[in-house]
Amino acid sequence: MPATQPVRQRLNIAVIGTGIAGMSAAWLLDRRHRITVYERNQRIGGHSNTVDAPTGPGVEPVDTGFIVYNERNYPNLTALFRYLGVPTRDSEMSFAASLDGGRLEYAGTDLNGLLGQRSNMLRPRFWLMVRDLLRFYREAPALLDDPELSTISLGDYLKRENYRQSFIEDHLLPMGAAIWSTTAPEMKAYPAASFIRFFKSHGLLTLTDRPQWRTVEGGSRAYVE
Repeated sequence: MPATQPVRQRLNIAVIGTGIAGMSAAWLLDRRHRITVYERNQRIGGHSNTVDAPTGPGVEPVDTGFIVYNERNYPNLTALFRYLGVPTRDSEMSFAASLDGGRLEYAGTDLNGLLGQRSNMLRPRFWLMVRDLLRFYREAPALLDDPELSTISLGDYLKRENYRQSFIEDHLLPMGAAIWSTTAPEMKAYPAASFIRFFKSHGLLTLTDRPQWRTVEGGSRAYVE
C-alpha cells in the first residue's frame, strides 16, 4: 500500500505504556481504530506522576517526574494542553546543589545564588568549577559535528577534554542526574552527543535567550486525567 494512501479500515492497535506519549497516541488513534493499552504499573501516567506532599494543614501536589516544558521545544505538547484546556503558568528551569551534607551549596539562578554560601568566594575549587562551566557552554556545541563524539560516553568525553573533577562532580553530573531522574555516577555512561544535544536544544548552554519555562497547575495529574 502506498505510504500516502490513508488507512480506511479499523485496525486493532496495541499501545505499550501510559506515559504522555502512550496516552497521546491512544487518545488520537482511538478516534478511528480499536485500541488496547498495556501498562505494567498499578497506575497510569508513567513519568507523568503527581503525589500529594503534606504541608502542615493541607497538601501540595508535587510532580515526581516531568515537571516543566517550554513552547519552543514542546510544540505538540503545548498544542495538546491548549486543546484539552490544561491550565499552565510560567515557571523556571532552575538548578541548585547541596553536596556532602552541606560542604558545597549553590544555585544557578544568578550571581547571588552562586554565592548563596558565602564561603564559595574563598574556594579555588568553586571558581574552577565555574570556569569549566563557561568553557563547556562555549565549546560543547561545536563538538556535535565530531564523528567520534557520537560513539563515546559523557564520562569519556569529559575525560578526553580534561575537565576538572570540581566541574564534573559538583555540577554537571548532579545536574544531569536531576534532569534524567538517575544517579550522578550513572550519568557518566550517558551518550555524550545526546547529552550535549539536549542541553543545546533546550537553551541550557547559554546565559541569555533561554526559553520561558512553564508548568502545569495542579501537577501532571491535570492532563493524565
